[in-house]
Amino acid sequence: MTEVDLEPVIGLEIHVQLRTATKMFCGCALGFGEPPNTRTCPVCLGLPGALPVANAEAIHYGLMIGMALESTLASVSTFHRKNYFYPDLPKGYQISQFDLPLCSGGRLGEVNIHRVHLEEDAAKLNHAGASGRIEGADSSIVDFNRGGTPLAEIVTEPELRSAEQAGEWLRLLRTTLRTLGVSDVNMEEGSLRCDANISLRPVGSEQLGTKTELKNMNSFRFIERGIRAEVERQRALIEAGESVTQETLHFDPKSESITSLRSKEEAHDYRYFPEPDLPPIVITEAMLERAKAALPELPQAREQRYIEHLSLSPESARLFAWRAELAEYFDSVCASAESLKPQIAANWVTELQGRLGDQEAEDSKVSPAALSQLASLVEASTITQGSAKQILDELVANGGEPSEIVAAQGLEAVGGADELAPIVAAALEANPELTARLREGDMKPIGVIIGEVMKETRGRADGKEVTALVREQLGLS
Repeated sequence: MTEVDLEPVIGLEIHVQLRTATKMFCGCALGFGEPPNTRTCPVCLGLPGALPVANAEAIHYGLMIGMALESTLASVSTFHRKNYFYPDLPKGYQISQFDLPLCSGGRLGEVNIHRVHLEEDAAKLNHAGASGRIEGADSSIVDFNRGGTPLAEIVTEPELRSAEQAGEWLRLLRTTLRTLGVSDVNMEEGSLRCDANISLRPVGSEQLGTKTELKNMNSFRFIERGIRAEVERQRALIEAGESVTQETLHFDPKSESITSLRSKEEAHDYRYFPEPDLPPIVITEAMLERAKAALPELPQAREQRYIEHLSLSPESARLFAWRAELAEYFDSVCASAESLKPQIAANWVTELQGRLGDQEAEDSKVSPAALSQLASLVEASTITQGSAKQILDELVANGGEPSEIVAAQGLEAVGGADELAPIVAAALEANPELTARLREGDMKPIGVIIGEVMKETRGRADGKEVTALVREQLGLS
């Protein structure tokens, strides 16, 4: 079987820590970076006789997520005990949802949602040895601060076909969740974590292959690299005539290696049964109205607004709508100069972002007002496009005001027939063969003449004006 005969099938399971004041089933305050085991109580530690109470705000946030994802919201939803034994799970089970989740179905972008359910987070294991996070031999200690943190788990249908598509969709999801205000979705702190279920199958087949699961990836690049590595690992196994084992895997971004954690569990392995200490959640009309009233403008609606009201290209509209920080920066650039056309502002924001790599525009040294001023100087023909890009490089490196850089470096555009005409004439005279071809109507050499003029003016001449002067001096129509 050749490489092109196989296609990846990818489904995602995203765990989102909800931005509530307290944990899912107790009154312990949430916190990141607090001293270990200082945010605990008998309930989240699972001590005998302690009874859980569901967090109403977490349920509210779950309903908001379901509405944003166009899910079907349950009229009655229940919690179950998901039984498994692991050092970070003090009760020996996790309170989660099984057959009656809060939200079913839905869609975001081009991907269908399978379900959204609520649960509590596990505690956190800190490992000694290679990680260096704690002293001592190869061993682990448990910090129970995170245990019981409210989670919304969003499960997609297995419809993604590449690592890049998965990364792009996750960026849209993160922007949606951040816009909703239900989570800070800080991947570095673990507020947004992603598991990927990956399998390969022959192109055109409807039957799914044996899947593996990559666990707890917490950056977009990490996720894309991990999926890419697992796809290639499975492809190599299948092409060698070997079978893929269903298991849970870990991807090490430093070594690019994939290691097995455990065999992949099925639902029956967890021995789900209804949580006897929590009554069913009955979703009232008042709860639905509150969630609906709290919904802001979501990324897909923003994308449509950018196209319909600002006349942005579909590409620009999607870029800004799917990246909340970049959209806010773009809006600020537009607000800094009302006369600036939105698409021109969009082009310069894109130009800037292309220079920043992983850094966000809002975190750069280029303020929205400075970028707006730069774009306005180009539109007013005060500077050329070439000079503007040179100035943008200076702004990225050192910040500042474009007008001050223009004045300090003498970058004002050379314009007007009186100033440009003699320079154009000298360029034509210095290239008699090219000038003869131009007189005969062959305009291919015009680029060389423009280049000569640009060199003489240090890139401060307008190419269109130079072309017009060449035609005028050679008597071309």
